[in-house]
Amino acid sequence: MKNFKITILGFVLLLNLVGCDSFVDVETPNSQLTGVTVFEDRTTANAAMIDIYSKLRDTGLIAGNANGSGVSLGLYADELTYYGATDDNTTFIFNNTMLATTSMASQMWNESYQQIYCANAVIYGCQNSTGLSTADKNQFIGEALFVRALVHSYLVNLYGDVPYITTTDYEVNRLVSRMPTAEVYTNIISDLQQSIALLPEAYFAPERVRPNRATASALLARVYLYNGNWAEASNAASAVLNNADYVWETDIDKIFLKDCTATIWQFSPKLEGNNTDEGSVFVFQTGPPPFVGLREELYNSFANDDLRKSHWIATVTDGSDTWYHANKYKQNNNTGTSVEYSIVFRLAEQYLIRAEARARQGELSNAKQDLNMVRSLAGLPNTTANTEAEIIAAVQDERHFELFTEQGHRFFDLKRTGALNTVLPIVKLGWNSTDVHWPIPETELLANPNLTQNPGY
Repeated sequence: MKNFKITILGFVLLLNLVGCDSFVDVETPNSQLTGVTVFEDRTTANAAMIDIYSKLRDTGLIAGNANGSGVSLGLYADELTYYGATDDNTTFIFNNTMLATTSMASQMWNESYQQIYCANAVIYGCQNSTGLSTADKNQFIGEALFVRALVHSYLVNLYGDVPYITTTDYEVNRLVSRMPTAEVYTNIISDLQQSIALLPEAYFAPERVRPNRATASALLARVYLYNGNWAEASNAASAVLNNADYVWETDIDKIFLKDCTATIWQFSPKLEGNNTDEGSVFVFQTGPPPFVGLREELYNSFANDDLRKSHWIATVTDGSDTWYHANKYKQNNNTGTSVEYSIVFRLAEQYLIRAEARARQGELSNAKQDLNMVRSLAGLPNTTANTEAEIIAAVQDERHFELFTEQGHRFFDLKRTGALNTVLPIVKLGWNSTDVHWPIPETELLANPNLTQNPGY
C-alpha cells in the first residue's frame, strides 16, 4: 500500500501503478484521462469497472490461473498434489513452509489491495461526479462496493485480521493497522448491504459477466455463513434461489458452460475463442502431470455412482501409473468461439449455504431438501442424515464434493469449521496449527510500523 501515492485528480498514475490499462480502448487519449474526465463520462467510468474485472480474472486471489486460490489453496489444503519443478512459491505453499519473505504471500496481498484501491477510486470518482446520471452512479458504486467486499472477504480468511481500506488517501493508507476479524466482517456486510441497495436486479451486461443485486446477495449469504449468522445466511441465499432469473440445471455436463442457467456471476475470457484459466491449469492429457493433479484420496472419497466423479474428474494413465485432474472446465485451448467462462458464483453453493444455515437453526426437513437438490444433480439418492449434527456433516461433505478446486472453498470450509488442524495433519506433511493463516508480507511490515505479523512467522 506504500506504493499507492495517488489522488483521483491524478488518475493516469493509477493506470500505470496498478495496470488499469483497458482505458486505452476508449477514444479519449490516455493523457486526458484525469479523474475529472474519467467519471464525468459514462463510457470511461464503465471502462474503469471493466478493467477491475479483468484484474480480478487475471491476478490476485480470485483468478483462475496458477496463482489464484483454486490452485494455491487447493495445494495448501488437501485437494491437489504438486508435480512441477521445485519453485519457492508453489513448493512452499504445497509443503506449508511459507515465510514472510515468500513472494506469493506478498503478491496476493499487493494485488488484492491494488484491486481494492481501484474499487475505492471508482467509488470516490462517481460520488463526486457531476456528469454521470444517478442511475449510472448507483450502478458503478454498487459494483465497486461489491468488489471491495469480495476481495476483503478473501483477505480476511487467508491472512486473519487485515486492514479494511475504504479510501484513496495515501497518508491514511500507508499507516493502516490490522482490523479485528469481527470488524472486517462488519464492514464487508455493510458494503454488501449498500451494494444490494444500489445495484439493479437486471444484469448490466449480457452473459452474467457483471455483478447484479443477486450476485451481491450471493456473496452476502456466504459471508453470513462464515460469520455464523445462520438466519441471515438463509435469507440471503433465499433471495437468490427464489429469483426466477436463475434456473436449476439438471444436466451435470452443462454446469460449467458459459450459458448455464444456474450461473450467477462469471468472468469472460480475455479474447474471443479463449476459455478459462482453470482449464489451462488443471487439464492434462499425458502423465505425469506437468503442474498439479487431484489427490488420489480426493478421487477415492467420491462414491462410485457419484456423477461428479465420472464427469468432473478425468483419469490419465501411462499403463502403470494413474493420475487425476479436475475436469469441470474441459477446454484448455482456443475453440474459435468461447464455450466456458470462469464461474465465481453458482446456485449449488447457495443451496448448500441455505442447507447448513437451516440445519443450524433446527429446520431439518428444509435443510435436507436443499441438500438433496445438489445430490440429485450428482445422481445420488436423498441423504440418510436425520439429526442436526448428521445433516451439518453431510452438507460439509457435499461442499467438498461439489466445490472442489473452486476458489479455495475447501480450505475456507476447513478453517471456518475448526477442522484444519484435524484434517490436514493426516494427509499433509509439516502442517502446523499456525498455518491457518498466511504470513503478512515482510515488505509490508517494514514499510508500515502499525502492521504486526501472524503467529508462527
